[in-house]
Amino acid sequence: MAIHEPAWDLYRSFRAVLRAGSLSAAARELGLTQPTIGRHIGELEMALGGLTLFTRSQQGLIPTETATALAPHAEAMAQAAAAFIRTASGAADAIAGTIRLTASVIIGGEVLPPILAAFRRRHPAVDVELVLSNRADDLLLREADIAVRMMRPTQAALVARELGSVKLGLHASADYLAAAGVPATFDDLEGHSLIGFDQETPFIRRLRDEGIAIDRDRLAFRSDSDLAQLAAIRAGFGIGVCQTELARRDARLVRVLADQFVIDLPVWLVMHEDLRGVRRMRAMADHLAAALRDYLTSSQ
Repeated sequence: MAIHEPAWDLYRSFRAVLRAGSLSAAARELGLTQPTIGRHIGELEMALGGLTLFTRSQQGLIPTETATALAPHAEAMAQAAAAFIRTASGAADAIAGTIRLTASVIIGGEVLPPILAAFRRRHPAVDVELVLSNRADDLLLREADIAVRMMRPTQAALVARELGSVKLGLHASADYLAAAGVPATFDDLEGHSLIGFDQETPFIRRLRDEGIAIDRDRLAFRSDSDLAQLAAIRAGFGIGVCQTELARRDARLVRVLADQFVIDLPVWLVMHEDLRGVRRMRAMADHLAAALRDYLTSSQ
């Protein structure tokens, strides 16, 4: 059966069913009726040559292998559509419209809010969307307009500024240390509750390469959420890794083994080269660069 170009609204319904797992949930997400969503899926299957995209089960609609293979393309189309709307939300020569940012969980959750609030006070016509993620969002697909990353981008179409480095150290709450004692050496950590990762990450492998081996089984609190680890440190659960400047701002936190455990992470500000001519994007990038450089300098 021949394949025909599907209408755009069929892609949107397909993505919604993938995400929601049922026609009714997808209908609620898009503000449509369940029969409309069902008709869209049927039309898309016919337009794609009679493919089957979903099978029914007691748990809802299960995507077929074909649907799973098509999912990233539907996601890319949705991101491109969102970028289209953001670009059209303000004139290129005006500081107005929408900017979508992405940053690591800790930088986005703990560092950027006051920086973005200051930008908003100066430019009240700009709306901000912030995605907290430790993964490298693909700026080439315009999943975000500007990114704060802990790695240097490799794509030629991206413009990157290295802002400096953020220092990481071992920290614990004063209450925890008062009860458990202050370690003087790495060997002393054997008797402490340690906070760290659940699943191994490139950062953990980097530590191992630098001679800092962390045994997951030795960790008393395991989470892949950096915010959860920080919360556990603040709550007095044990000793964990924290940005030194964040800890310095919290009188409850104490750095331990400062001379024996120091990690520097480079910080990059990245945007697509096509956005340099958009005034609001350039204003945000310059504001972030200046504010983050101040933050990183204070952590040295």
